[in-house]
Amino acid sequence: MSPPRPLLERPLSMPQDKNTPQPSIRERLTLAALAEVEAFGFEGVSTRRVANSCGVSCAAPYKHFKNKRELLVAVVSHINDRWLERQEKTLARFADAPIRRQLVELSLEYVRFMVENPSFLAVWTAKGKTDCVDYLPIKAKTSELSKALLAQYCEEFGVSETTARAKMYVVRSLIYGAALMFCNGDLEYDEDALQFVAEFVDREFDLI
Repeated sequence: MSPPRPLLERPLSMPQDKNTPQPSIRERLTLAALAEVEAFGFEGVSTRRVANSCGVSCAAPYKHFKNKRELLVAVVSHINDRWLERQEKTLARFADAPIRRQLVELSLEYVRFMVENPSFLAVWTAKGKTDCVDYLPIKAKTSELSKALLAQYCEEFGVSETTARAKMYVVRSLIYGAALMFCNGDLEYDEDALQFVAEFVDREFDLI
């Protein structure tokens, strides 16, 4: 049976905290490198441009990072850390909900996260990442919570590991596709559209 409606229990985006402290030079360099990846891909990142955009010397990046590879690792880790924070907050809000509901809400939160941070989506889909950083091990950490939830959900129904992996693939395809369509303007980003995505994700678990 589907979880009770409505699934959407918070605004499309959260207000920014005005008391957020100013970023350190390392954080500024990381964010500048993120913008570089978005514009030029992993292989096209220039530490000189990164330094210039932060108003520091060309040697400054190497005072905070051993090399460009470490800087790019920091970019991926920055995005992953932000997403892990969002996952934990989402699961805390729905801690008492059924696992299925948690999975749906976590999927919706991923879409929101990508739409609210299009540069993050650009980095995660940029070419050359596996050649420039140990991307897959870092990125895999962001899926640990959802994989554990899905494994627990499938275990309750006696579903095989193969089927569980297939479910993860289908749901990830749905939410990645939705995020891309929202970001590209192919689909209007509003509550009705998110509800539509939620229903499709939820329906996938009906097939177990």
